Amino acid sequence: MTKKKYNISVEATLEVIGGKWKCVILCHLTRGKKRTSDLKRLMPGITQKMLTQQLRELEEDGIVNRIVYNQVPPKVEYELSEYGWSLKSILDALCDWGEKHIIKEYGDKYAVLEDNILNQSDADLQSLTNK
Repeated sequence: MTKKKYNISVEATLEVIGGKWKCVILCHLTRGKKRTSDLKRLMPGITQKMLTQQLRELEEDGIVNRIVYNQVPPKVEYELSEYGWSLKSILDALCDWGEKHIIKEYGDKYAVLEDNILNQSDADLQSLTNK
């Protein structure tokens, strides 16, 4: 293994979670195990090839666990590893900043955010569970 040199430590972070899709995948996995088909449904803009590639890279970096069930038909799920869970505060901070940016640029966050579970506030989720 060749020793790598970084100019600043954030380069190491971005090497692992950078790009358009990895943080989105990780945010979905903070809500629990997901099958590839679940992730594809939650992220309609990603191609199957890109999703598979990103999941493999995250698995190689020890961020996600790939769980293969010995059954027919085959079943595979992905979950955050213990190491992956250490990114939770970073992911939360990115979401918080993104929400503030959307409000600054567009005023109403719901005018530009897709309607999915990641975009619901804790109050929204609490009201859903009390119904």
